[in-house]
Amino acid sequence: MLKRMMIMLALVAVVLGGVFGFEAFRAAMIEKVMASLANPPQTVSTMVAETQAWQPQLEAVGSLRAVNGANLSAQVSGIVSAIHFESGTDVDEGDLLLELAAADDIAHLEALKATAALAKITFDRDDALVKSRTVSKQVVDTDKGNMLNAQALAAQQQALIDYKSIRAPFAGRLGIRQADLGQYLPAGTSIVTLQQLDPIYVDFFVPQQSLAQIKVGQPIKAKVDTYPDKAFPGKISAINSQVEAATRNVLMRATLQNKEHLLLPGMFATVDIDISAPQKLVTLPQTAIAYNSYGNIVYLVDKQGTDANGQPQLVARQTFVTTGATRGDQVAVIDGVKDGDVVVTAGQIKLRNGVPIKIENDVQPLNSPNPQPVDK
Repeated sequence: MLKRMMIMLALVAVVLGGVFGFEAFRAAMIEKVMASLANPPQTVSTMVAETQAWQPQLEAVGSLRAVNGANLSAQVSGIVSAIHFESGTDVDEGDLLLELAAADDIAHLEALKATAALAKITFDRDDALVKSRTVSKQVVDTDKGNMLNAQALAAQQQALIDYKSIRAPFAGRLGIRQADLGQYLPAGTSIVTLQQLDPIYVDFFVPQQSLAQIKVGQPIKAKVDTYPDKAFPGKISAINSQVEAATRNVLMRATLQNKEHLLLPGMFATVDIDISAPQKLVTLPQTAIAYNSYGNIVYLVDKQGTDANGQPQLVARQTFVTTGATRGDQVAVIDGVKDGDVVVTAGQIKLRNGVPIKIENDVQPLNSPNPQPVDK
């Protein structure tokens, strides 16, 4: 009987040991699984923060304007009798561009010249006779008045003929011809545009609070989307004498060299103005900054012990930063990040303080101070 009792107690002990052992094993596995689910490593990309030379700039937008530009037209009406230019060509000051029919005006001029010549002959003869008292002084004075009047009428007719010859008022490049041979042109009708392309102006506005940082002669760089890889240097040549009351902006004008005639009046341009000495600042891609209403933050990478494989355990640490100006894909960090800090540049949305991270830098965000469009 005792032997049976001992066997039963042994079986009960084995069963209970198995039950409790299984429960302990299950609890340990659940704890392990829950632990792994609580803080799984998050994959992010990172970069090492570095200081770079940062030139503080003021950016503005403006339009290009010719130093001299005009839509040429005739002062008088007439029929086009000759065209002496081709569209899009360069001309010099004084070059003859177009003529209106002037045969009748020239004939009238010849008649007036003949009248003026006769009036001069009469005046010269009577002026010689006045010394011998053959002709009175009054007659000589009348002859002189008639001569001057005839000469003035001839000069007036010559000016009318000159109006029918349209010449280039300055050197520049012609646009598209708007008149044809034999066409009747009323006075003031546009014939062609003429633009002086070198140098060329860029007009732009800056806010009034920036006036103290800008002066005449200050260097600038202008860019146009037509030539995204090229910057056109120039200097500020004029500052307007008043502030626009509606916008509180001030009109500025800079002069650009344009020897290759790449820039054309009317183009949209962005203008960068250097406003102080270069500084050394930490720069980060703009994607590294999480902008919030309560402050801007970045995530730094810290080492915290080792993992199961003996590798350093990397965790994220949130820190507030003070940001400065931006240029291209970059933003200047005034405070909060030091040179050499490892900063998370992508994947921050998954992070919080102390979260384990895994670094994969196969793909990096754009980080260029002068980004350019890429053709696909």
